[in-house]
Amino acid sequence: MSTSRHRRWRRKIGPVSRWLPAFARLSTVFLLIALALFVALRVAAPYLISTGFVRSGIEDALSKWTGYHAEIKGSPALEFWPTPRITLNQITIRQPRESGDKLLGSIESLSADFSLIDALRGRTSFHEFHLVRPNLALTRDEKGLIDWSYAGLLARAISGVRYENGAEVLDPDLDAEIGAVTVEDGTLVVTDVKTAKAYHFGSVTADIAWPRLSGAISAVVIARINGEDLKVDFASRQPLLAFAGRNAETRTSLTSNLLTAHFQGIASIASLSALSGNITASIPDVPALLTWSGKSIPGIATLKSASLESDIMSSGNGLRFNNLSLSLNEASATGVMDLFTQPGKRPKIGGTLAFDQMNLKPFLDAFALRLAAGEAEEISAGIGGPLQALDVDVRLSARRAQMGLFELSDVGASMIVAGGEAKFDIGDSQFEGGEMTAHLEATQRDFDGGGKLQLSIRNADFAALAERLALKGPLPLATGSFDLDLQSPKAIWTTGLADVTGKLHFWTGEGTIPGIDAAALRTQAAEKPFFPLSAAAGGAFAFNQLNLQADFANGTAELHDAHITGATQTLTLSGVITYQSNGLALSGSLEATDPAKAAELPLLPFFIGGSWPNPVISPVPLFGNRPHAQ
Repeated sequence: MSTSRHRRWRRKIGPVSRWLPAFARLSTVFLLIALALFVALRVAAPYLISTGFVRSGIEDALSKWTGYHAEIKGSPALEFWPTPRITLNQITIRQPRESGDKLLGSIESLSADFSLIDALRGRTSFHEFHLVRPNLALTRDEKGLIDWSYAGLLARAISGVRYENGAEVLDPDLDAEIGAVTVEDGTLVVTDVKTAKAYHFGSVTADIAWPRLSGAISAVVIARINGEDLKVDFASRQPLLAFAGRNAETRTSLTSNLLTAHFQGIASIASLSALSGNITASIPDVPALLTWSGKSIPGIATLKSASLESDIMSSGNGLRFNNLSLSLNEASATGVMDLFTQPGKRPKIGGTLAFDQMNLKPFLDAFALRLAAGEAEEISAGIGGPLQALDVDVRLSARRAQMGLFELSDVGASMIVAGGEAKFDIGDSQFEGGEMTAHLEATQRDFDGGGKLQLSIRNADFAALAERLALKGPLPLATGSFDLDLQSPKAIWTTGLADVTGKLHFWTGEGTIPGIDAAALRTQAAEKPFFPLSAAAGGAFAFNQLNLQADFANGTAELHDAHITGATQTLTLSGVITYQSNGLALSGSLEATDPAKAAELPLLPFFIGGSWPNPVISPVPLFGNRPHAQ
């Protein structure tokens, strides 16, 4: 069996061994002939192909592509090894004079590979373009489209492209080979007709791979704007549809030290009507990005970083961000957001965000939409600012939230900006064992018209709050409630203590005031004409209830008959407290809670002056040494 099998293999291999040397010899001959032809063409090409012929060919190619007239002033140079290549210098591209003589741009040096066989046949075809220091100027029209050219092949291909059965379709007579395009140290100026602004891109470097007009494109572009380098990666299987401002599949990434963003999906450079895909963006330093863009938002320094990731799609007259993940500093949230745009109306942002933990101040700073310093003249001129240009209606929830030194839990809040007003409401939250609601409102002229704050706290542990805030001095430690109503005619972030007016009401149940010993207070008053409060700080004043009301104006708080009622004695205070200096000018009294015990605990009036937390107490003599009638 084994011997017969070997014989069969020898019969099959035998013919192969006879023809293989012949095939190798034939292949070697053809390879040598091809190599000889290749070398002969390279050696003979300089004598067979004229520089003027290739030069006029590339002039015609540039004119054909752009629809403009290409003029070459510099002397061209031809190379034939390792590939045929022409280099041209001092190129200008402009409209024909009879059509306006508009300048599209200039190129210091342009190199391109060309087909040697086509050149020998009297035709020119080019690929692998390399542009050195091109200076181009484009216009973005009112529809958001780029005015690509006058009437060239590129413009005709963009206007003639069709979308059929999910693919980009281009008529064969409009198609053409392109190849690779490399740009070195270029300059681009894009003038936006709608906004009358010009955008300057310097130090432009680009690598573009676009085999044919009807094929896919991939490009990497690096440019410097306002001193920062930006890198853009762009790829599309439907580039002509994209350049025409129609919906096209694209993949775009933007990378810089200030911003990183990525989009993949269907988009248009002219409209958001059919946007669909996924977007991610990250801003590592929000204040630095605003500084680079020439904008300023007061208080924004607390918002260090921001990022988002979301599915995005067009919805009616706006955009919807589904499966949104948003981060502000260390706070992360998930939710759904909408951007509504309607002709003749301000854009509006709405939606819901759910945080596990958040800091409310950076969030407020993120929505503090105010003009940068130095733009007040535009406000007075009636141009308006971001507050007039954008409406906001956002609902927030957070398991834990921090607002300055205060900590909240189970927070439900909302942010509304509309009609020249901005409102931030905490509708429900847990605060120090109790509940808190708040309302912050800023009105007129992009928040510059002033604002007001309303704060209500119910049944909170103020003893724990005083310990958390490390407050000094004899303060009431009790579970109580608090109402605060403040307003200012100035912008919130420029308001000082002297600019605030308003009212306060504070009331509690049972509690104590450490650092006030009622018995020691009476003893010191009987012995001395004045003494520091610390001299009567050996104990604590226990009370059953506290009721305090105050008015705020001109940097001071005016106390109105604050009553601190204890089991046996009642402490009453009224007068003025100065915020900035902690100065006190109060009149007070200590008397029996039960009038029947007035003889045992006679009325003790006194004056409190100096500064907190250790003011000076001066007893006030009674006329006729008789107690004051109650």
